[in-house]
Amino acid sequence: MSNKSISALQAGEINELNLQMQNRIENLDNQNDLRDAMMYSVMAGGKRIRPLIVFATCLSLNEPISPSTYVVAGSLEFIHTYSLIHDDLPEMDNDDLRRGKPTNHKVYGQAMAVLAGDALLTEAFRWLSEVQVSARRGLMLVHKLSQAAGALGMVDGQARDIKGEGQQLNIEQLKVLHAGKTGALIRYAFEAGGILANATEKQQQLLSKLGSVYGLAFQIYDDILDVTSSEQEMGKAVHKDQSENKNTYPTLLGLNGAKESLADTLDEASGVLEQLKDIGVETKLFEELLAYFRI
Repeated sequence: MSNKSISALQAGEINELNLQMQNRIENLDNQNDLRDAMMYSVMAGGKRIRPLIVFATCLSLNEPISPSTYVVAGSLEFIHTYSLIHDDLPEMDNDDLRRGKPTNHKVYGQAMAVLAGDALLTEAFRWLSEVQVSARRGLMLVHKLSQAAGALGMVDGQARDIKGEGQQLNIEQLKVLHAGKTGALIRYAFEAGGILANATEKQQQLLSKLGSVYGLAFQIYDDILDVTSSEQEMGKAVHKDQSENKNTYPTLLGLNGAKESLADTLDEASGVLEQLKDIGVETKLFEELLAYFRI
């Protein structure tokens, strides 16, 4: 059983991950502006929620943090960062601010921002291919990450988001949208930790379910903060969802309804944690991760 806390992981393993990601980009023998643009967004800050989930899942299954854990966490964060760069482009969300700083295309131009995102996406898979696990588990990691990031996951959700603009989705359609756009990479983080830790089939099923529920909570919470927080608190533009007629949980359910939906989702997650406890999984770190959403 690990005695680590999420704050300890942030102070230790996440700092080490930041160094490894920085070194990875610095050592690329590529065009200077491209490398700088990649570095700019990767090292712009952020909560590193997805890597934290990978670390927490490994420790919850009594799997020590190893070089392979950093490879999986870092490659995932590269893909998340690429998605943010592309999301911020004028053709997508058209944002000027991300993590409290000008967005990548505002600093390096649209063309270089597109290329920086492309480079991070492909470098993520090059890095993941170097993971020191069995061939079977390595292939599972690549397969699940490509599924989560691509046409069956995040990109599908982004496409649904774009095509949903100007029309009102129902709540089930919104859940499907966000299960891809936000939830797929979060679910992968739980699943990847399970793969690294040689989780049993039952453990892996519950980790996947926890990832789906956690991803939904993450999106509802983010939608609520867009209504209730300031630009300084969020590090990005707020109140855009309503002004642009975006489909969000507060838009469809009202602010109080969205908060009730978040509470219901967290209750569902707590139920999954109880099932994990019943089969011998330590859930302390997962409980800390869920506490992030308390309003």
